[in-house]
Amino acid sequence: MFELSVTASFSAAHFLRDYKGKCENLHGHNWKVEAAVRGDNIDKSGLLIDFKKLKEYLNRVLGELDHQHLNELGAFGEVNPSSENIAVFIYRRLKILLAGEKVDLVYIKVWEQDNSAVLYREGR
Repeated sequence: MFELSVTASFSAAHFLRDYKGKCENLHGHNWKVEAAVRGDNIDKSGLLIDFKKLKEYLNRVLGELDHQHLNELGAFGEVNPSSENIAVFIYRRLKILLAGEKVDLVYIKVWEQDNSAVLYREGR
């Protein structure tokens, strides 16, 4: 079994509804995102999936969020654009893009700042 990951980033603004504190005000972050995949079979070049290809998929998803006011996006109309919900959004979008590849998405990790991150994976 092989597992590999790539990182990318995006910048966006948001605020948290029903939150008591500074984060209820509009503010921004430079989020860092890590996507990890795994699989058993490498191709004839010795690759599970090309890092470049995986990063292109991840950047395609992050492009939907980059330089946006997240609260104004349909995906966050009913749920807060918290790091947790952002991780779920990225996971689900990336999983769709990876459907044709011979890898399984393991997790998405989202850093809101250098010392604060959330990791999302499905299943147990």
